Amino acid sequence: MPFTAEEKNALLDIARKTIASFLKEGIKPHLRIEHEKLLEAGRGAFVSLHKGNDLRGCIGVFTSKSPLYQTVSDMAISASTQDPRFRPLTQDELPFVTIEISVLSPLKKISEIKEIEVGRDGIYIVKGFHTGVLLPQVATEHGWNRETFLTHTCLKAGLPEGCWKGWKKGDVEIYTFQATVFREENG
Repeated sequence: MPFTAEEKNALLDIARKTIASFLKEGIKPHLRIEHEKLLEAGRGAFVSLHKGNDLRGCIGVFTSKSPLYQTVSDMAISASTQDPRFRPLTQDELPFVTIEISVLSPLKKISEIKEIEVGRDGIYIVKGFHTGVLLPQVATEHGWNRETFLTHTCLKAGLPEGCWKGWKKGDVEIYTFQATVFREENG
């Protein structure tokens, strides 16, 4: 589902204003929404924060019953304050952070590894209680091939690097998804 430049900018503005308000006052701002697409429910989204070339937080959901703008707002707070890999973002850091949003397509369980197209697909791996997800842009940013992408998704799930090979036996479930990815221009 393509978004206009105006809709993308509105979502980025929502994410930035939400983070700023939450860091300063501990509350989410009241948001006025003028774009119909941003009111649609059911879309998953990830918000990624980058400080220079470094990831500073990334949290998301695959689906949501909330309108898209609300999902982005919630994920912006989570990425800035609840990503267990990073300390919470501070008000002083916010001007140096670039926000990236990934709006997701529904998950699709694959039946063949060759269905995964690097650069187009993100991967979600499930084995027992272990899950791992990497967004489509991660493989492209690192120059990974399909197997390396799968290996890193296993590692992200806390599983052995070759866990993805168990999909043939049904030990591992692998899903793909696509994302419309956009980020602030200042980064």
